[in-house]
Amino acid sequence: MNEFKKFINKGNVIEMAVGLIMATYFGAIVKSLVNDIIMPPVGMLLGGVDFSALKVVIQSQNESEGITEVAIYYGSFINTIITFLLVAFAIFLVVKFYNRVKEKLEKKEAEAPTPPTAPSNEEVLLTEIRDLLKKK
Repeated sequence: MNEFKKFINKGNVIEMAVGLIMATYFGAIVKSLVNDIIMPPVGMLLGGVDFSALKVVIQSQNESEGITEVAIYYGSFINTIITFLLVAFAIFLVVKFYNRVKEKLEKKEAEAPTPPTAPSNEEVLLTEIRDLLKKK
């Protein structure tokens, strides 16, 4: 139990939870963007097609026999693919920005002059011996 408490109290777990929550709602925003903003004009340009209603009917509905419709909704699948591509592109941009900032910081650190290091004990001792020998 103590090991579990240590794991939960680590900062990485909290950061990961926050990231997961943010990703979930980011995905919902992108899904709404695709379904409610992008796909209606695309459907209109393609002759008034509602992508979410596109389907291939495998079994037609027959109410008198109690048979429900069985269909493959490939339009919803197209919406999901577009949503995925938008999320992937957004993540790509974030990672690209992060890497660019990281490279600039690393470059600044590499360009910063390193302070001169203090001479080692051996060098100090040899310098003292040299100075003593010069005096004689």
